[in-house]
Amino acid sequence: MAFALRFFTCLVLTVCIVASVDAAISCGTVASSLVPCAGYLSKGGVVPPPCCAGVKKLNGMAQTTPDRQQACKCLKAAARSINPSLASSLPGKCGVSIPYPISMSTNCDTVK
Repeated sequence: MAFALRFFTCLVLTVCIVASVDAAISCGTVASSLVPCAGYLSKGGVVPPPCCAGVKKLNGMAQTTPDRQQACKCLKAAARSINPSLASSLPGKCGVSIPYPISMSTNCDTVK
């Protein structure tokens, strides 16, 4: 699990460094909010409560279109290294509705 967590965090932080956007939310913020989800996102099972707390916190921070687009890009990049079906089901398992699917095919530039 420690390796999966480090890999997930490094991947999201790398995307943050190379992304050039005007959004207030960063990939570092996305990564830190989702660190408690690393085990679930790699192996499945029960979603830990701290994971859902992070998902809800992240959803609450992404209130503007640029923030939602940036969060989408960070999540999309991270989805390459985790189980995509687990990633796409995570918001629903935490009782959070987001305005776009977490998928490699999502066009984050069209997220409003």
